[in-house]
Amino acid sequence: MGQIIHTDGPGKARHHYRRSIAEMLRRLSQKNHLDDEAKDQAALIVLCLQGIADTVDQTVGAWEKRDYWLKAERFQREWEWVDPTADRLSVALCQEEWRELSVLLARLAPHFSDIPVRRMTRQETLWAGAYEKLLTG
Repeated sequence: MGQIIHTDGPGKARHHYRRSIAEMLRRLSQKNHLDDEAKDQAALIVLCLQGIADTVDQTVGAWEKRDYWLKAERFQREWEWVDPTADRLSVALCQEEWRELSVLLARLAPHFSDIPVRRMTRQETLWAGAYEKLLTG
């Protein structure tokens, strides 16, 4: 029997989350005011950042099992900004601190500037209800 190869691992999931965040940042930058859709889009960003943090933990865990300590540590340092950013965004959203939210989103943009968004591929169903999910979650 041949070796089983998993094609949808943490790297692929991380890329999906990063692409979703890049699109949400683009969509939010085109908004003139904060409406319910913008709240859902910002909440989706928080949920995606939490997902990225999970994939980082999975990747680091796998590398540590193989004794790739330096590689794991470097990778973890590269992504150490994700958890605190997700926490700050979540607090700003849940406490309805809209000015703080816009500042945090602006600071987030450089982390996703390497992802070209030539056309929007994410459907509205992806972010619909994300704000409510974040509040109850």
